[in-house]
Amino acid sequence: MRRSMPGGRSARIFAALVGGVLLGAVLADRQPALLAHALAVATPVGRLWLNGLTMTVVPLVFGLLVTGIASAAESASAGGIARRALLWFAILLVAACVVSALLSSGLLAVWPPAASAGLLGGAAAASPPAPTAGASDWVAGLIPTNPIKAAADTAMVPLVVFALLFGFAVARIAAPLRIALLTAFRGIVETMLVIVEWVLWLAPLGVFALGIAVGAQLGLGAAGTLLHYVLIVAVACLSAALLAVVAAIVAGRISPLAFLRAALPAQVVAVSTQSSLASLPAMIDAAPALQVDRDAAGVIFPLAVSIFRAASAAANMAVAVYLAHLHGVPLTAATLAVGAVTAAAVSLAAVGLPAQVSFFATIAPVCVAMGVPITLLPVLLAVESLPDIFRTFGNVTADLAVVRLAGRSVAREDG
Repeated sequence: MRRSMPGGRSARIFAALVGGVLLGAVLADRQPALLAHALAVATPVGRLWLNGLTMTVVPLVFGLLVTGIASAAESASAGGIARRALLWFAILLVAACVVSALLSSGLLAVWPPAASAGLLGGAAAASPPAPTAGASDWVAGLIPTNPIKAAADTAMVPLVVFALLFGFAVARIAAPLRIALLTAFRGIVETMLVIVEWVLWLAPLGVFALGIAVGAQLGLGAAGTLLHYVLIVAVACLSAALLAVVAAIVAGRISPLAFLRAALPAQVVAVSTQSSLASLPAMIDAAPALQVDRDAAGVIFPLAVSIFRAASAAANMAVAVYLAHLHGVPLTAATLAVGAVTAAAVSLAAVGLPAQVSFFATIAPVCVAMGVPITLLPVLLAVESLPDIFRTFGNVTADLAVVRLAGRSVAREDG
């Protein structure tokens, strides 16, 4: 799970959002002429700040995916337990994203957000259109003929595919070359993180500027829209947790009551700390109750905490679907499939990132792949501490399910 936001920065961002929304709402109601002047200044300021974050997404995601996949491939080659765990990671990640895409779309169809589809005016023009090519063209486009051009065009799906292949290939080359190459990519990632920290230092200014436009168009109803958003994302996280529990019960052959009793202490820690890493000791203590050997749990749990975030991936998919509904972007089955696959793959890019950084690094690629504008991501970031509780709860629950699924196989073979 992502580390929780630093309290001071999170509070400043939230205060900036509230201030911007209130100013925009008051000016729209009482001083329309002054609002036009305010938006003339706030709109370019907000866009410049958002561009500063967006420019780091491609190198950051690519570098993180390459290093993450290479590390996972090395872990898989080290033993059967890790290979089984990685297989279940992949299955549950994709399944959680697909369920989230369908569930979020269904909920928003019967319970749409109060905001109009034209939110933030022409913001949708800033993002590429959703894919409209036929199925054969879409499949052919999965492999980029020119990865550099794909990066320049922010074509996230082929770029993610190339990063995955590149990461698996790096794990197969000679050790001295692999170490040198991964060191270079880690250097790129660290450099991007420094730039992101610089940009996030200006987050209150950028969010305030964007909040003025939100307040002008939604008024005080923006608070209701944000609460609606939090509930949709929370449901997506809980659906990922439920999916993992069902998998543990059916494929792991454990009774629902036994699993829930074993999981409860770790879940309590997860909710109270919003950190999967802090929940790790409680998860390891739950291994005997899950009928899994502690040695097997000692391999699976650290790997799960490092790269497996089923609820976070599901939440990221829900965020993209929510933004699509706000902006009136049509969501076809192909678009949802693209988003689900991208969300599952890019969730690996959250390894070790601060909360604000991973919020953009893992959600922006999903939005871009689906043709959804990312203009409102900074606004949603201001309330991220609430969905983060459900993200951590779902991630820890999924980790416990996988240790039963993969660890049970070990116990059966030993028997």
